[in-house]
Amino acid sequence: MARRKLEKFADLHSYPNVYEYGYAELSSPEVARQIAGRWSERAFDADRPLILELGCGRGEYTVALAQQDITHNYIGVDRKGARMWHGATEALDKGLSNAAFLRTDINLLPLAFAPGEVSELWITFPDPQMKRTRSRLLSSAFFASYNRYLKPDGVVHLKTDSTFLYEYTLSLLEVNDIHPLVALPDLYQEEQVLTQYDIPRVLTHYEKQWLGRGKMIKYIRFALPERAQWLEPECEPEHDDYTSWSQVPGGLLHQVEQAFAQEE
Repeated sequence: MARRKLEKFADLHSYPNVYEYGYAELSSPEVARQIAGRWSERAFDADRPLILELGCGRGEYTVALAQQDITHNYIGVDRKGARMWHGATEALDKGLSNAAFLRTDINLLPLAFAPGEVSELWITFPDPQMKRTRSRLLSSAFFASYNRYLKPDGVVHLKTDSTFLYEYTLSLLEVNDIHPLVALPDLYQEEQVLTQYDIPRVLTHYEKQWLGRGKMIKYIRFALPERAQWLEPECEPEHDDYTSWSQVPGGLLHQVEQAFAQEE
């Protein structure tokens, strides 16, 4: 392991805005009682509605949301500490008292949060997992998991470049009789769309990659009800050409950044 990565892990262990829990800790009733239901008092300076970003990566979206919205508390969740270090460090440097980070497996979140403790979820550019349905962060299995800590009719936001994941999610909502609050196949088709639907103006590292390659960014917002059972669509959309690209300047990225700059 590279020395710099070890230094980042050491930083995370010392950061007051970072919490790290594995299965052994979260499965302990004693530890769980100290964590679940107590995030407002443990991690933040005030009791505000709590929003999670799942698979936060470098944490840039968590930081940006916390900066733009001081009426909520935000926690970025990811397993990979070396990437999370960037967002956690930036949040500390900026003195954000409503931003924190949780390093754990997303599957363990029902142990880390009390029922109804979380108000909203942001899922930004997840791997569409085209061959592994149960691994998709948008799936019947994860909907059941979210029900265990998301408040009834709590809001879920999805941003993705994957046509497959966008269409699959719409099918998943339809088969479960959920009507999306917002569904945009091209988020940046018109400059006023973000204002119209109150969508934060935040460009993540990966979003810049996709825009630089001319990929359209898709967005879905829906309220997740409580259900005893979740259904899967009978058929899935065609697989798309999702892959990880290096950032390429120009294209749609330039247009979007210019539009953001004009509104600031």
